[in-house]
Amino acid sequence: MSQQACTPHAFNQKTFNACQTLRVLNSTIHWSYYPSKGTVDVAFSQAVVSDSRWVAWAINPTSTGMVGSQAIVAFRRTDGTMNTYSSPIKSYATRLEQGNLSFPLFDVSAIYENNQIVIFATIGLPNNVSVVNHVWQQGPLSGNIPQMHSVSGPNVQSFGTLDFLSGKVETIRRATSSVFKVKISHGIINTVSWGMLMPVGAIVARHFKAADPAWFHVHRACQMLGYLGGVAGFATGVWLGHKSSGIEYKGHRCIGITLMALATLQVLVAMCLRPKKTDKRRVFWNWFHYLVGYGTIVLGVVNILKGFDILQPGKIWKISYLITIIVIGCVAVILEARKWLSLWKRKTAQAAEEKTDMPIEV
Repeated sequence: MSQQACTPHAFNQKTFNACQTLRVLNSTIHWSYYPSKGTVDVAFSQAVVSDSRWVAWAINPTSTGMVGSQAIVAFRRTDGTMNTYSSPIKSYATRLEQGNLSFPLFDVSAIYENNQIVIFATIGLPNNVSVVNHVWQQGPLSGNIPQMHSVSGPNVQSFGTLDFLSGKVETIRRATSSVFKVKISHGIINTVSWGMLMPVGAIVARHFKAADPAWFHVHRACQMLGYLGGVAGFATGVWLGHKSSGIEYKGHRCIGITLMALATLQVLVAMCLRPKKTDKRRVFWNWFHYLVGYGTIVLGVVNILKGFDILQPGKIWKISYLITIIVIGCVAVILEARKWLSLWKRKTAQAAEEKTDMPIEV
């Protein structure tokens, strides 16, 4: 989807050769491109509803979205002066911390006039490319500290490609991106595998052994499907990591590797080293099986929630999963309480029976 051309405007007596009106967030990008130098002068302007807003414009050299973007941030301080700085975006949890960008940046400044903020900069284009992925954004301030922007509506549509040479500005349709499709698949597979099948399989093994041997087949089916799904989710995660050079989610990745290692160890031990029920070593195997199994489930749920924060598919999806896992957890708690109540009643009845059977001394 192409943007609308606009008439080049002079800012602070500085004119630009081209400009385009961007489709969301009341924004316009002005520029003058110098191919021989590999640089571009830009002026990014955005209308704001109040002076307690921050705005940002960024180039992303590695992908089409927010993470990996090399941003220029500007806002009006509470004392009326402008604050303008560079900020490399390394994760969705960014606080827009100040830092150096991955390409040269010169003459950075900003002004606030007529309810709009204008950012000025001269950029040394990476490898002198004329077509870049760019992202623009705005959000609220708390004092002089940028806060999280909205994660719906125009704020998740503000990215696209910009050709400084031809003047062509286009919107990237996220839904058609192969990387985005794999991200969605990665999230769905892992949520169902680690976050639903594994807990259900554990509940079946813990509370339905009276239905022998059906419980074992259901438990094994849930855990094996969950494990195979986990393998597929891990593989898509590795592929996404390869396609997202320079972008790291260390916590998410480390937990994912730990999950795969624990789950694989659990499968191998369950299939190859399980003692018979009459074997004295069975109690140690049982403890290992419980600890690794429940540890895997807890780590899986934690990593799924981290994945939601990274992917940001919309609050409804995270809320839906939270409701699902809370329901599963409540079922487990109710069944556990019922199990212990039944055990207590049985022991109480047994103690009463033993007391009744005791001979009365004369």
